[in-house]
Amino acid sequence: MAARRVSTPHVVLDGKCFRLAGVRFPVKGVTYGPFAPGEDGAPFPTPEQTARDFAGIRELGANTVRVYEVPPRGVLDLAAQHELRLLIDIPWPKHLCFLDSEEVKAAARHAVHRAVSACKQHPGVFAFSVVNEIPAEIVRWSGARAVAAFIDELVAVAKAVDPACLCTFASFPPTEYLRPQSIDFVCFNVFLHQRPAFEGYLARLQMIADAKPLVISECGLDSLREGEARQAEMLSWQVEAAFRGGAAGIVVFSYTDDWHRGGQQVVDWAFGLTTRRRAQRASYDAVQKAFGQAPLLPLPRYPRVSVVVACYNGERTLKACLDSLLRLKYPDYEVILVDDGSTDATPNIAQEFPQVRCLRQPNHGLSVARNTGITAATGEVVAFTDADCRADEAWLHYLIGDLLGSGYAGVGGHNLLPPDDSLVAAAVLVSPGGPTHVMLGDREAEHIPGCNMAFYKWALEEIGGFDPVFRKAGDDVDLCWRLQQRGHKIGFSPAGFVWHYRRSTVAEYLRQQAGYGEAEAVLARKHPERFNLLGGGLWRGRIYSAAKPGVLLQRSMIYAGLFGSGMFQRQYTPTPATLLAAVTSLEYHALVTIPLLALALVFPLFWPLAATALIASLGVCALAAVQAELPAAKRTWWSHPLVGLLFFLQPVARGWARYRERLTAQSLRPTTFQRPLPPEPPGRWRSARTLSFWCAGTAERYQFLQRLVAKLQEEGWQWKADAGWESYDVEISGRRWTRLRVTTAAEELEGGKKALRCRLRSLWSLLAGVAFGAASGALLMLCLWLTKRWPWIWLILLVLPLFAVLMEREKRTLQRILAALLGEVAQGLDLVDLSRGTTPEAAPLSEPARESRVNRARK
Repeated sequence: MAARRVSTPHVVLDGKCFRLAGVRFPVKGVTYGPFAPGEDGAPFPTPEQTARDFAGIRELGANTVRVYEVPPRGVLDLAAQHELRLLIDIPWPKHLCFLDSEEVKAAARHAVHRAVSACKQHPGVFAFSVVNEIPAEIVRWSGARAVAAFIDELVAVAKAVDPACLCTFASFPPTEYLRPQSIDFVCFNVFLHQRPAFEGYLARLQMIADAKPLVISECGLDSLREGEARQAEMLSWQVEAAFRGGAAGIVVFSYTDDWHRGGQQVVDWAFGLTTRRRAQRASYDAVQKAFGQAPLLPLPRYPRVSVVVACYNGERTLKACLDSLLRLKYPDYEVILVDDGSTDATPNIAQEFPQVRCLRQPNHGLSVARNTGITAATGEVVAFTDADCRADEAWLHYLIGDLLGSGYAGVGGHNLLPPDDSLVAAAVLVSPGGPTHVMLGDREAEHIPGCNMAFYKWALEEIGGFDPVFRKAGDDVDLCWRLQQRGHKIGFSPAGFVWHYRRSTVAEYLRQQAGYGEAEAVLARKHPERFNLLGGGLWRGRIYSAAKPGVLLQRSMIYAGLFGSGMFQRQYTPTPATLLAAVTSLEYHALVTIPLLALALVFPLFWPLAATALIASLGVCALAAVQAELPAAKRTWWSHPLVGLLFFLQPVARGWARYRERLTAQSLRPTTFQRPLPPEPPGRWRSARTLSFWCAGTAERYQFLQRLVAKLQEEGWQWKADAGWESYDVEISGRRWTRLRVTTAAEELEGGKKALRCRLRSLWSLLAGVAFGAASGALLMLCLWLTKRWPWIWLILLVLPLFAVLMEREKRTLQRILAALLGEVAQGLDLVDLSRGTTPEAAPLSEPARESRVNRARK
């Protein structure tokens, strides 16, 4: 009997989850079949049996059924009648070396085309899986890239038939490294029977899925070998762990033991929630209970959360932001809007939301605004998002769920491109410099973006909140680093996501990048050990961003196990080629491209070199644009060229702002060089000077260095300590043009005595070297250009020795000041300065040391 056709909406993507008719659609599924062919040849039971099974599946609380054959129309109609959606596997000979055979590839394309055509726009369809579990040795034979590209080709075939259909492919641990780009969501078959292993692997799969939804497309346990009680217990916690871990859904293998494979009935496995005769097992009740609680499973407790939104002229997106925050599915929270002196319609919009506490203040910058929110917060946890974001309804539930009991002081999550954002915003998404998260592992983060983060209030108060020096950006980076310096850890919640509107014009994007550049200069002053000489950040973790590095000199490596037999085969991605990325930097243009172009104007012989320098930069930007993975719905003919342009302009805008900030007076520490200049030491001055101290007490070298670092911190010097890779102990910066490196060594003397030697080597700063080199090149080109007209022009080069003399004088001044500072540190530790020709017996002692010597004499 044919089932009645029911017209229902289709399931659609919504960030890291799915929606049906505007309501969140958590995939709660079971597998069904394959079955022995019936009288009609279809591998499905009779319509009557299928109807009874679908009724039982609905009673289970499931909403999705995974089938391994393309269902006939009657099965689709029955699924729709029972409000079920089918995840349809499309079978083709994936067990063959299919890429070696045009015939097999054509058969695969035909199978996908025929399946999607037969089921097109049917309300009973959830999604299509274009292939299930390609054997690892077949992938190894053909190559992972080629196989992934063919999966993308099959998805393109499906989308050509039905552009609105959802497509995926089902992977499993032996082919974990397969990363096709065009699938809509990620599916993994996972059979791990221990909870820690399952939860750990789930966290890894979330990193692989990144911004796409993750569905566990098969999990289960054989009740014949493990017992029905063990099956029920395991499936219960697997469903719970999947949804707590932020998965978009889970599919239990299987609904019934009735299972036919390879032309034979399978009788020695019993994975079903029901027997072959559809008698319910204990696992049926366990899964029914777990499905009933999903997806937002109860938390251990619900601490009060204060959501702080700092806003400055955010009228374009503020209403959508506040609307989303008032719809959060969390029982105890407040929303605090801090209007940081907005001059647009922000105050009027705030009045439309009486449930929101609005605090208005003069414009003091982002950090002060967030600190105002922290002070006003009544919650145990303070969460932050931006006025250009709108939160997913389960945002707080997942953030707090991952924060509780984890040992983390804070947690953050994804920020995704809203579906209604502009085409330019989509190009900005895949361009460099956007807000990203940096991961130390699958759960622990080094950095979380400020538009999506939450911290315990006590942790924020412990470090004094946000540093007010950060007015536009960088406050989140500084906060994360300071928390980690205190020994705290930061977590990542893959399901706690917000929608983040990007900059909608090129000018807005470049202004944003300039603000980031200024923040980088401030961060480099405050955390110099985390930056390289050019001012680029040194991250310990992996950066997760929609913007691709552009150029890789090495291919990813796959650990496949002995003879390709590994059960968990992982992909290791090499570090991007930073040297090639450097050809787009401001420094490259300033030191290479522009000088060569200037020389070419005077000497045509330099034109090939100048053209090569410019082409290298443009080539890297073009390659990055080609590799950019723009959302299909946000792609037009000018999207990739725009991405290339942004890749070219972004390093220049950000680098210029960074150097401008470093050169301003505000970039100096207020106490730097405030010390009185000590007397000139005797003898000829050298760039490296050695101080020697005799140890009269129990002071050690490490104690001396700790006191030195504390002294530098107290006086506000800019410094960085050796992290284990340098040949010096501490590097200290002068004003702008100099730096000094301190290296120490302890000498063992006779009689158990010790001497501490300190070498002070003064150097030019990178800025001084770049300025001297640029000035030298510019003056040389000027002389070559004007020498025929004014032969005496070469005298202008005498400016360069004068510049060098001034730099050497500043180096000497810095060395004298810091030699005196080291002397004070040594005196505080009862170390006798032998550099001045003083003997240990005649050396003056500090008051504590003098008292100690008197007490020893009395004894």
